[in-house]
Amino acid sequence: MAAKIKIGDRTFELPRSRLIRLILGLVLIVGGLLGFLPVLGFWMIPLGLLILSVDLPVVRRWRRRLEVWWGRRRNGNGGNHETKA
Repeated sequence: MAAKIKIGDRTFELPRSRLIRLILGLVLIVGGLLGFLPVLGFWMIPLGLLILSVDLPVVRRWRRRLEVWWGRRRNGNGGNHETKA
């Protein structure tokens, strides 16, 4: 079964091979570091991290923390752990 990632309302299938996903994620991050060049862009860094988060637990934790923080921020909680009454 192929790995899938969801960005907004869209779902994308990733390659089935773990090795290919790791290489793709690393290539995107390295390309993003060269974002000042034409065609390449800094948008490639978060996309590479998102792809790596499928296979690497450390990156998955970072992604999950970001999702929780973003969700709290959008709900008006401002990142506080207390809920509004």
